[in-house]
Amino acid sequence: MIKTTNQPIIFSAFISPISNAEQPKFDLLQPLRQWLDNLEIQNPKLAKLIAKLIPAQCPFERDVVVFGRKIAHIPPMCKLNPLYDQFVGLRFRALCYLVDKCGEDIQSYC
Repeated sequence: MIKTTNQPIIFSAFISPISNAEQPKFDLLQPLRQWLDNLEIQNPKLAKLIAKLIPAQCPFERDVVVFGRKIAHIPPMCKLNPLYDQFVGLRFRALCYLVDKCGEDIQSYC
């Protein structure tokens, strides 16, 4: 008879424990991140400007096509931006303001 136990399996090759020495002590972009996260949209012109300036999709993603055949794909680079999440959240708040407070149709911004 084989006796089994429910012990966790740890794959040490995939786990990289972070010591206190490796963790950053000060994030230079944290004040800017907080400012962008706390920015309230209260002006329709500002909301429209934000919705137009921040794209809905990454403008750098491309397929390279030669003679009708795809030969390469350039992946989206927006995720490399350290403020990507804050800009997407700001755009979302601007679009929500336009819909909820101004009653506008946002199809032209998408």
